[in-house]
Amino acid sequence: MTKKITNHTKPLKIPKIIILSSKFIAFLSTKWITIYASKLFTTPIKHKIPKREVEMDQKSIQQMIVVSSINRKVNVYEYGKSNKKILLVHGWSGRGTQLCKIADEVIKLGYSTVSFDAPAHGKSPGNSTIMVDFIASIIEIDKQFGPFVIAIGHSLGGMSVMNAIKKGFQVKKAVIIGSGDIVEDIIDDFVAKLELKPEISKLLCERFEKKHGGKMDDYSAYKAAEMTLIPTLVIHDENDPEVSVKAGIHIHEHLKNGELMLTKKLGHRKILADHQVIEKITNFIEN
Repeated sequence: MTKKITNHTKPLKIPKIIILSSKFIAFLSTKWITIYASKLFTTPIKHKIPKREVEMDQKSIQQMIVVSSINRKVNVYEYGKSNKKILLVHGWSGRGTQLCKIADEVIKLGYSTVSFDAPAHGKSPGNSTIMVDFIASIIEIDKQFGPFVIAIGHSLGGMSVMNAIKKGFQVKKAVIIGSGDIVEDIIDDFVAKLELKPEISKLLCERFEKKHGGKMDDYSAYKAAEMTLIPTLVIHDENDPEVSVKAGIHIHEHLKNGELMLTKKLGHRKILADHQVIEKITNFIEN
């Protein structure tokens, strides 16, 4: 019997025109395709805010702040009025209101949330960004709006939370949902989707390392997990089409104080609004 594939568990496809243009540029020059692919990799898509996020957007106190370490501006959302603060970090091509269902529930428990549009996302200016910018934004927001008791991150936001903790960001507990893990695997997958030769992955890694310093694997979530002592809840869907469940399992294996929740048929984004997932998060926070 063939397993039914829902819209939530279908992988997002790269438009054919981008694949064809990538192949053409690769035929002309390895250098040019490396530059072109790096531009594609670091350019998020800005989506219109969906109806379910409008209430959080309207009820939040918002301000644009400067993240001085990267000289970028991010739009910050303060939601709720409690001094017990939870930081929410969205994923690639997301927004500061994307975790609104989680925010609504933790506010009922007596917390408030702070979230942000990462550089080049949502209302924050710019066209391109990378995980380094997400991490720097978390650390700056902690300075200006912290301290935080909990940090919750989705997808790239989960990887960024783990790396921020590794860099000294202090919270009592962390939750990561649908998080990526090994950076080189993410780049390999991106290059494969563009239908380019595997050697382009290596060239992309070298380009990013030269620009941002360090090794790409230094930013892998499992590396940060090895150094994370606080209780950390890892949530991942077995049918996630964008980030393999292997990532969540591997991160959990490297945590010293970790808990793993695997879901089914929720995919990469629907998982953020699932009532069982949110109940698991609230119980984890409270107990």
